[in-house]
Amino acid sequence: MEDETSDKIRDAVIEALIVAKEAQVRALHQLRKKPKEVVSRKRVGLSQLDLVEDVLERSGKALHIKEVIDRVEKSHGLHLDRESVVSALTKKVARGERFVRTGKNTFGLKGRDQ
Repeated sequence: MEDETSDKIRDAVIEALIVAKEAQVRALHQLRKKPKEVVSRKRVGLSQLDLVEDVLERSGKALHIKEVIDRVEKSHGLHLDRESVVSALTKKVARGERFVRTGKNTFGLKGRDQ
C-alpha cells in the first residue's frame, strides 16, 4: 500500500514537472515569434498630462484631442488613451489647473493666448 502511494506521488510530481516544462517551452516559442518592440522614447517621469502639456507648449496654440494624441505619439513614441486623457484634462480644467478648454475636445494651456 505504501509503495502504491509513493508511486502515485512520484507520478504526480513528474506530471507537474512535465506540465511546467511544456509551459516554459511554449513561452519561449512565443517570445521567439514576437517582433522586437521599439524602445520607447518616453522621458522618464513624465505623466500623460505632462506629455500633453509639452505638445501644447510646442504648438503654441490650443489643439483638438486627436491632434494632441497624434503629436504625443510622434514626439514621444507613446499612444495615449483618448478617454483617459480627455477625462484628466476635463478635471484639470474644472479645477482651473494648467489647461483650458477652448472648444469641443480642444484644449490649450492656461494663461496662454489661444
